[in-house]
Amino acid sequence: MLDEGTGATPGYVDGIVLAVPEDRKDDYLALARKTAGLFQEFGATRVVETWGEDVPDGQVTDYHRAVLRKDGERVVYSWIEWPDKATRDAGWQKLMSDERMQSEGGMPFDGQRMMWGGFAPIIDERN
Repeated sequence: MLDEGTGATPGYVDGIVLAVPEDRKDDYLALARKTAGLFQEFGATRVVETWGEDVPDGQVTDYHRAVLRKDGERVVYSWIEWPDKATRDAGWQKLMSDERMQSEGGMPFDGQRMMWGGFAPIIDERN
């Protein structure tokens, strides 16, 4: 997970998993693009959004159960790379208070079923 701009390993990573209705994908993409730009403005070095395509059912737990996915929804897995935790903490604070983040028409997903957390990398290998 090297930062392509500097070649440096990120110092902190936010991980996010949520379920998005398939018919709201375009709405989600618009929000994700807007948010990614703000995250980068506030210090993030990389923002990645992925749309679930090969997300198998598990025997004990899985992504579907983690987000209580309903029929017609897809699992979205995202991460945000930061140079360090202090920049991440300040970036989130700025994002949450920024007037550009005021919802226009509601979120295109159920935020109560979203999981997120901050992580310090412990292994970072590349070929």
